[in-house]
Amino acid sequence: MSDPCSAKRLPTVLPSNPMDWAKAWLDEAVQNEVQRNPNSMAAVTVNGEGQPSARVVLCKEFVADPGYLVFYTNYKSDKARQIAGNNKVALLFHWDSFGRQVRIEGQAVLSPDDESDTYFASRDWGSQIGAWGSDQSSPLESRSALIAQVGRRAMKLGVGAAKNFKAIAVSERPVISRPPHWGGIRVWANRIELWIEGSDRIHDRARWTRSLEANEDNAFDVGEWTGIRLQP
Repeated sequence: MSDPCSAKRLPTVLPSNPMDWAKAWLDEAVQNEVQRNPNSMAAVTVNGEGQPSARVVLCKEFVADPGYLVFYTNYKSDKARQIAGNNKVALLFHWDSFGRQVRIEGQAVLSPDDESDTYFASRDWGSQIGAWGSDQSSPLESRSALIAQVGRRAMKLGVGAAKNFKAIAVSERPVISRPPHWGGIRVWANRIELWIEGSDRIHDRARWTRSLEANEDNAFDVGEWTGIRLQP
């Protein structure tokens, strides 16, 4: 089997699980710090009027088998509200320095509470306070109003912060629990495309699809991947 990270093109016999290749590429990008946030990906959702919306989020977990990715957000944000109405999501990784791209489409569900709790506990204090302090995607009067709001909510959590929030003004830091409106989104892939840059625009490109059937565990039973090569 070809090494995904050293391969200059996709193998003649396409991989049976393309998620393994995608994860290997992501791991290599992170290990080599090819950019400031090598785990960044564009996430595209669609609102009730059919208008797509894109933003960059960070992939915090990539599980090749059974095949889903995780990012975290405020559940009251525009993207989370749109997912609640239409859980079909598209994701895009692009590592220009490697000449590689991964496109993923699938269905999104909320992460289990314990998964979200564990990740929230690993975040730095500023990020934990920010999750409580910001009503993501809501209108804002001014930046100073936001700073004041974050400060008020931090105090309710038992946290006294310096004006610039660079330091915490208490010696014993209380444990901050995860807000109920904040947590993970799992995107289960049912379509993935791998792309390797080639000279003279003779790129290597292939697409895989599989079935997803929702089960009672807020997850999916998955089918086998079927791959096909595509012209660049």
